[in-house]
Amino acid sequence: MTGTAARFQGFDLLRWVEALLEAIGAEVADVSLGPALVPSPREAPRYKIEGGHLETPMPFHPTRRRLLAASAFGATHLVLGDALAQPLQPTPQCHDGDAPTIRETEGPFFKPSSPQRANLVDPASKARLVELNGQVLSRSCRPVAQALIDLWHADERGEYDNAGFRYRGHVFTDAEGRYRFRTILPALYTGRTRHYHVKVQAPQQRLLTTQLYFPDEPMNRRDGLFRRELLMRMAEAGDGLSARFDFVLDMR
Repeated sequence: MTGTAARFQGFDLLRWVEALLEAIGAEVADVSLGPALVPSPREAPRYKIEGGHLETPMPFHPTRRRLLAASAFGATHLVLGDALAQPLQPTPQCHDGDAPTIRETEGPFFKPSSPQRANLVDPASKARLVELNGQVLSRSCRPVAQALIDLWHADERGEYDNAGFRYRGHVFTDAEGRYRFRTILPALYTGRTRHYHVKVQAPQQRLLTTQLYFPDEPMNRRDGLFRRELLMRMAEAGDGLSARFDFVLDMR
């Protein structure tokens, strides 16, 4: 907060302006506008109005009371404008030279040749839905098109489908490096916090294997594989959840 806004913190600015205008309002209303001063055509600012006609603005005759009223409004604009101009907290974003996304073990349940699909939801599932999306970027923050993203995770009972491809699938990023999956909130299983498994690979580049974690999970503190850098950004989305994670690959 800047000095101007800080000095007015806790001060009822609107009530102050109302009181000031009430004190001077009657006297200002009684002041005559005086005779109109029509400037010469060269001096008069001219504005186009409806019908193609031109109109010269009404001249302003300053008085002490008018200046006082104008000062009150000016102070209001200064303080409110200064306070409203405070920058919002930036959302996490890529910076040139960022470290690549850290690697983690793939675990014992990876299966190759998953189907290409963005929707992994089993129609019979009653688990909470999750929309997972984000971008794949290079270390110089360039979007990576046609990167492979393979996602797999436990189901609503904390079990992996090793016989088929339930809650397994892959997609390719678009021209802006964007990806999206529609899936569920996986259940916990013994020894692990809630997580997704992911493999990411840009064309002709090294494969990244890692895991994504959910914030505010009690098991995060007790899971030896948990890494804070791999937390997704979560938000409520109707009856489901929205999750975002941007992968940074070790490439320029």
